[in-house]
Amino acid sequence: MTKQDLNKLTYGILGCAIEVHKELGPGLLESVYKECLINELKSNGYDLKIEWQVPLKYKGDKISSRLTLDLLVNDQVIIELKSVENMNPVFTAQLLTYMKLAQKPKGLLINFNTENLISGSTSLVNEFFAYLPD
Repeated sequence: MTKQDLNKLTYGILGCAIEVHKELGPGLLESVYKECLINELKSNGYDLKIEWQVPLKYKGDKISSRLTLDLLVNDQVIIELKSVENMNPVFTAQLLTYMKLAQKPKGLLINFNTENLISGSTSLVNEFFAYLPD
């Protein structure tokens, strides 16, 4: 996968999220948006892992605690969903940590409780993105 492919994938995911937001509007529970986004992504042919558990290691030892991601799309983009009045900086830190531990190059933090979905969303990349070809 190239950076361009990954950016195109991200654009498509955001298009699906916009469609859900356009249909439902703000103010619902995160679980409602999640179910609808899953349906929208599947109907657009994306491969999904839902509530995917990342195996964790600490200093080389496997630990029993589980890290559960909301969605993983095409094994490349982690989606963390929110439906909150105010975005907390810890949400961004959380997604960056998920990306690092799962070794995924891109993440999307999407807040559905906003009038404008794009302004309520954040796209993040990490060092794994830097290693992808242009």
